[in-house]
Amino acid sequence: MAAMVTTGAFRYQRSSDPGTGGIWHRPAGVPHDGPVSATTRSASAAAARRGELAAFLRLRRERITPQDVGLPGGPRRRTPGLRREEVAERAGVGVAWYTWLEQGRAINPSVQVLDAIAGALLLGPAEREHLRRLADVPGAAGSAESPAAEIPVPPGAKALHTILDSLNPLPAGLVGARYDVLAFNDAYAALDPRMVLLPPPERNVLWRLFTAERESQPLVDWEREVSFMVGHLRAEFGRRLQDPQWQAYIRRLSAASPLFAEMWARHDVLAPATHRKAFRTVDGREVTITATGFTPAEAPGTKLWIYTPDGPDAERVLGELLARYRRLGAAGLVAAGAPGRPGG
Repeated sequence: MAAMVTTGAFRYQRSSDPGTGGIWHRPAGVPHDGPVSATTRSASAAAARRGELAAFLRLRRERITPQDVGLPGGPRRRTPGLRREEVAERAGVGVAWYTWLEQGRAINPSVQVLDAIAGALLLGPAEREHLRRLADVPGAAGSAESPAAEIPVPPGAKALHTILDSLNPLPAGLVGARYDVLAFNDAYAALDPRMVLLPPPERNVLWRLFTAERESQPLVDWEREVSFMVGHLRAEFGRRLQDPQWQAYIRRLSAASPLFAEMWARHDVLAPATHRKAFRTVDGREVTITATGFTPAEAPGTKLWIYTPDGPDAERVLGELLARYRRLGAAGLVAAGAPGRPGG
């Protein structure tokens, strides 16, 4: 069980533990070795943001081939992707100025210039928003002028559980920005009972996907799905660069999984979207669903994900799993395995 600390009327999970405890607990301040001035904190935050911006620009430039933008290739190119001067020319800015921006120097680009750079780098909507956020453009979501606060959800919120229960037999769960599983219904538990068997503070989707044994992994197309999740996590991290609990979570997951560290270093940015994915159930079957996310108004840092079966076969499998879960429970469902085994 992850260690919990009590302060006043609230409990929070230590940031060094697996998972994060999500938004069910109000986070307390993280102690430091000595007093830090507001000026020092501001300078540190700005330096970290510029470092993220520099890495993001460089990696996005390196992924574009000259052919992508109508330029000749040629065998004498020494750098992957476009050259800095090519990006600068496409964006209509000076080469030296763009170089400074990619080096993380303290310069303040305008919205118009950022949009021109985004066009030169062929950035998508989520990447454009991420670029503005890292450049600290006023009004950008999660910028210094508009911090993204995570609003705690009261434990045992009756309305939420009523909604989740009413969605059965559709699997549905409330997931935090760091992929903490905060609440779920029976159908969700039946689809992934191994997650349910973890202590509540340790129910973190990404932690499990990157550290659990391969035979217990629930996703059929693992790499595609985790790439989607890591891209979404990077976008959320861009809103919280100075959050010590987020920083600790990224450090621990990077240390636990070299593959996560490699994917994280790509700086890919994606927005959550409705998509199809396939699960491998505990009894060895595959079921394809469509995942649709909704953001509750009272908890903007979360997503309510609802899984809709992709056809009658998937609907039948979900119904059978739900019935077995209600009869056996999560541990019994995992132990029973395929139908026909003892307990199945």
